[in-house]
Amino acid sequence: MAVTDDTTRAGGIGARMLRKEDGKLVTGEAEFVDDIHAPGELWMGMVRSTVAHARIAAIDTSGAASMPGVQSVLTGAQLADMELWVAPLPCAWPVTDDMVNPPHWPVATDMVHHVGELVAVVLAESRFAAADAIEHVIVEYESQPPVATVEQAMADVDHAHLEHSTNKAYTWAIDPDPDGTQAAIAAAAHVVSARFVQQRLIPVAIEPRGVLAVPSPMGGDITLYSTTQVPHVLRVMVAATTGLPEQKLRVIAPAVGGGFGAKLNVNPDEILAVALSHRLGRAVRWTETRSEAAGSTHQGRGQIQHVELASDADGKLTAIRVKIDADMGAYMTLLTPGVPLLGSFLYHGVYDTPKFSFTCEGWFTNRTPTDAYRGAGRPEASYAIERAMDMLAYEVGIGTDEIRRRNYINGGEPFEMWENPAGLSFDSGHYGPTLDRALELADVAGLRAEQQRRRETGAIRQLGIGLCTYVEICGLAPSRALGGLNYGAGGWEHATVRILPTGKVEVVSGSTPHGQGHETSWSQIIATKMGISPDDVTVLHSDTALSPLGLDTYGSRSLSVGGVAIAMAADKVIEKARKIAAHQFEAAPEDVEFVDGSFSVAGTPSKSVHIQELGFAAFTAHDLPDGMEPNLQEQVSFDPPNFAFPFGTHVAVVEIDEDTGGVELIGYYAVDDCGNQVNPLIVEGQIHGGVVQGAAQALYEVAVYDDDANIINPSLMNYLVPSAAEMPSIVTDSTCTPSTTNPLGVKGVGEAGTIGSAAAVINAVVDALRPHGVTDIEMPASPMRVRRTIEQADGGAS
Repeated sequence: MAVTDDTTRAGGIGARMLRKEDGKLVTGEAEFVDDIHAPGELWMGMVRSTVAHARIAAIDTSGAASMPGVQSVLTGAQLADMELWVAPLPCAWPVTDDMVNPPHWPVATDMVHHVGELVAVVLAESRFAAADAIEHVIVEYESQPPVATVEQAMADVDHAHLEHSTNKAYTWAIDPDPDGTQAAIAAAAHVVSARFVQQRLIPVAIEPRGVLAVPSPMGGDITLYSTTQVPHVLRVMVAATTGLPEQKLRVIAPAVGGGFGAKLNVNPDEILAVALSHRLGRAVRWTETRSEAAGSTHQGRGQIQHVELASDADGKLTAIRVKIDADMGAYMTLLTPGVPLLGSFLYHGVYDTPKFSFTCEGWFTNRTPTDAYRGAGRPEASYAIERAMDMLAYEVGIGTDEIRRRNYINGGEPFEMWENPAGLSFDSGHYGPTLDRALELADVAGLRAEQQRRRETGAIRQLGIGLCTYVEICGLAPSRALGGLNYGAGGWEHATVRILPTGKVEVVSGSTPHGQGHETSWSQIIATKMGISPDDVTVLHSDTALSPLGLDTYGSRSLSVGGVAIAMAADKVIEKARKIAAHQFEAAPEDVEFVDGSFSVAGTPSKSVHIQELGFAAFTAHDLPDGMEPNLQEQVSFDPPNFAFPFGTHVAVVEIDEDTGGVELIGYYAVDDCGNQVNPLIVEGQIHGGVVQGAAQALYEVAVYDDDANIINPSLMNYLVPSAAEMPSIVTDSTCTPSTTNPLGVKGVGEAGTIGSAAAVINAVVDALRPHGVTDIEMPASPMRVRRTIEQADGGAS
């Protein structure tokens, strides 16, 4: 949609407006779950398994139960006897009809399958009493051989679940022409084969997870406060798991301190809090500790990628074949099996290839379950194709920018509705300008000259330049397509827009923020649509009583689905207001114009009424057109006709100290295209945060397990998360290729930085090490790993 300069200055679409939410957050006025208290609340203390795979021989709770402040200690067997739930924890994405899905109960009864799995729950009067009592619960285990790696799982000697004869959970493929793909690879002038590892990551949201369930014993209602990204989904799943009436459950996500997919799940603590508060008639709560999160919150990534690229003599792709071995962990949580498949349609990236094949096999291990983490399948796909494209460039003997130009969809020129080899239609794209601008911003020509100078002089600190051109899939819609993938929910989003009697506007959003700036962006959409100040707009969200319909926030869907629903509801309000204005003007509605918030009869601009003035007329209903209902309120459930496909080019610049192996990211340049931008300031913030998370995977983060499947770095003492001190100033720019699948022309941006950055950074590291003959390095590129890689490449001791 067109945006005027006047609208932008007024705080409408396109304005770099400061976030409305931030005042409450920076002053402490905003309330997080841990800030909310209820009379008579009991604290849960979680007794977790200390071994990865074992039979529970005995649990002695007597010492804990006798401690001061302890109300009770309940084992998994006792909780099962209480019949607090009617179904295991849900998996909403059974990707194949024959997928293996061992039941995952909130608390284990006879077997444990990963370190951190619940075996008992303490209920106490304070969090400190609960924490003390946990230490006095004595559990005897009969250990079983753990499956500690994906390679072990694939060997199928030991089994993560003894009741199953294999560790394989499923096989899922897109392979329209396997013989043709094999023939193209066999006939190719160049073939690149690579194995990449996506290490496990621990999500580190600034706010740990927490829950508080508050019952209304006489009415039977329960209000659940949760640090969740998905209050609407959680309400449905809690009802289905506990058997409690859905209409009696209210879920509220108050201020939520980051999510990144880690709060997109249905967790044992949420089920326990609701079920126990209902049974006891008392509020029940729990807040996660940071080190506890390594076993209580799902982890991200975790896969081995096998990639083959085939090309002709000039480097033009002829085939891409990908095989993924994905680590499910011990259980299928809400989206576990589907996360690797979210990238399945994108392993060809932004490149045109006649033949494409993708296969994913899911494997159970005795480790913390995996599930969505920022990007969820898309960063993995981008990493695989972008690392392999760099390898192909060196194989062919051309630049890494040139190999990309030669293979861009439609030659890098603009396109609409391109059918990709995996069966999806890309809404729009124009990849060449993002590459051109990124190379210009970074001054890659100048960097290459400096790199050559350092190589010739034998400098200790060598320079590396890495590229990544990515495309991602956003919106997670339409519903019919998701149904075809066995996904357990729809892809629609709901919005309500109302003009109050005093002329102010309320927006009710089904998408729920946890740092994205929804209240600001939604206000800007209304400001542009209705010609009003964004300060006159209030956004209600994250409470299933206030916003009963919605599918929440994940997969960069909020703007392209939820924001569009708001715009469409606003259009409906405007059309109803037009009829009221026409009635007042004694004119036909089609003769009434709407400009900058005011209605007037065409040709008679002196006679006008502002849309905010009509709120009171609609409220009193004294003089409305015949048959019109009172009030200015409309709602929309928007189900997009297609996904949205943002894209961009990132350039990373690193310096490597060859004596120590230390890697410093000294420059980062991101040119992204997310279609029309509602608030460029928020877009830049999302890019910055995403870039840091992707760079963190490339250089710092990894969840390390020993041979017994114990995680050995569960706290921030030894799990490395970069701070601002480790990051350069990130330079951003954008191009604009509007989406063709929604009226706002918008695409997603919340995960874009993560999707582009890991590959760009590792490409830069490998580029710096290229004179040593290095062609790959596993993530994270720690100083020790870099130094050993140099030594091995130079023929020295490892």
